[in-house]
Amino acid sequence: MKDFIIEANQVSKKYGSVLALDRVTLHVKPGCIYGLIGDNGAGKSTFLKLLAKHIFPTAGEIRLFGQSGEKALRRCRRQMGVMIEGPGFFPNMTVEQTLEYYRIQKGIPGREKVTELLTLLDIQEKRRERCKRLSLGQKQRLSLAIALLGEPSLLILDEPINGLDPSGIVEFRALLHRLNQEKNITILLSSHILPELQQTATVFGFLSKGKLLEQISAQELNEKCADRLDIAVEDTEKYAALLTKHFPQEHWRVLPDGTIQVRGSHQPPESYSRLAMDNGLCILRLERRAASLEDYYMNLKNGGTQVC
Repeated sequence: MKDFIIEANQVSKKYGSVLALDRVTLHVKPGCIYGLIGDNGAGKSTFLKLLAKHIFPTAGEIRLFGQSGEKALRRCRRQMGVMIEGPGFFPNMTVEQTLEYYRIQKGIPGREKVTELLTLLDIQEKRRERCKRLSLGQKQRLSLAIALLGEPSLLILDEPINGLDPSGIVEFRALLHRLNQEKNITILLSSHILPELQQTATVFGFLSKGKLLEQISAQELNEKCADRLDIAVEDTEKYAALLTKHFPQEHWRVLPDGTIQVRGSHQPPESYSRLAMDNGLCILRLERRAASLEDYYMNLKNGGTQVC
């Protein structure tokens, strides 16, 4: 098995004078769910379209499944399923007819594949429903079924949960996990719904203004955004000196507003309030919290220290 299923090395894309991607170097390992994060216009869709060859890079190199070169990449893309902006449905065709149309178009043998995907995506009961009558969630499932034709090893999904209601999002997340774990499909998806992405992805890449700011695993992210204590006291300088003396193993910093932030504390919260009271200080606020993916991204985008 190749070390990386996707490799982008110094990839740039210009639209006229607009630099949509700026020397992006990004790697996706087999078997992961890679979440690509960024604001609108950050370059997420541009990058996914480059992988699918909907557009061409201005500079840089893209490798798929360890292969490069136009002919090799063309073969590799047969192992990809792509869901970018959704396929065009014929409104009066049924779900089953639509899948059969795309099966024939892609040259995939075996009509049983259609039935198999209808069952896998849980839209079997809608097989005779005309596409124009489908809900948004059902259309997303049909789009995913089309992307899964040909049993791809890699799925490229652009904002797949956009517009879904809360129950639809939960169902779609469970479906992606099943595809990843049971079918061993590597998934690269973009989303601006960060709380959901935090529950889905195993690796994150942060794009801002066409630049890749960072790649980080979910485990590394959780360690950086571990539970923390925010402590406000009436004399920050004195309390900081007490922390250094009595809790030398703790990692803490003083925020610009004077709040002392302790990360990955080895002490129970009451130890910090007791330390203050025993030394004649008043605790104004003591709050335990964990940073979210959104907190981390905003801090990173705004030039923070990459610590939640």
